[in-house]
Amino acid sequence: MPFDFQKLKDILFSWQTGMSEHNAWNAVFWCNHDQPRVVSRFGDKGEYWKLSAKMLGTVIHCLHGTPYIYQGEETGMTPLGFSSLDQYRDVESINHFHILRGCGLHEDSAYDILRVQSRNNSRTPMQWDGSKTGDFSAAVPWIEMNPNHTAINAASQIDDPDSVFVAHYQKLIALRKQYDVTANGDFAPLDSGHPSILAYTRRTAGETLVVVNNFYRRETE
Repeated sequence: MPFDFQKLKDILFSWQTGMSEHNAWNAVFWCNHDQPRVVSRFGDKGEYWKLSAKMLGTVIHCLHGTPYIYQGEETGMTPLGFSSLDQYRDVESINHFHILRGCGLHEDSAYDILRVQSRNNSRTPMQWDGSKTGDFSAAVPWIEMNPNHTAINAASQIDDPDSVFVAHYQKLIALRKQYDVTANGDFAPLDSGHPSILAYTRRTAGETLVVVNNFYRRETE
């Protein structure tokens, strides 16, 4: 989905620089139960889904502060994309839909906004495996399971050396434990005005970590 990349970097760098310079500490995260799934918000849930999910995990886990992972983020879960108001459980989303319609917005456009902004997008059940219920529960869940759980689920990634979880998240967590610079290094932005890249360094007296993340499909320098 479209977003202001420079504004995202400005906010992130401002917080990170301030925290680092004042020896402060905070929580760093992309997702929670009130925010859209990050791979669709700032990444690519299509052709570059896997690379996007890995890249976004890298951004967070190499920052100054404590990284938090929201359920399914470590496997690259995507939003369901509801097509009917009956599928929504969030009262605010339902009310917002009626407000948009009352303002004269076409039904299709109102649904497009909900698919991007609704809190229900991140509240679908955790996709543990590819079975009918996703191994979430034998009962009918409050919000329906995303049909792509047959392809995107934890069980399918456990033995896949190139998966979002095994190939990347596990290694990112191990990296933070192994190298002091990832946890305690000073933060500094790199080329903050670059149109495609979010880059920064972490530095201690003995180690330097350079983190470069390309948010777009095109190759860049």
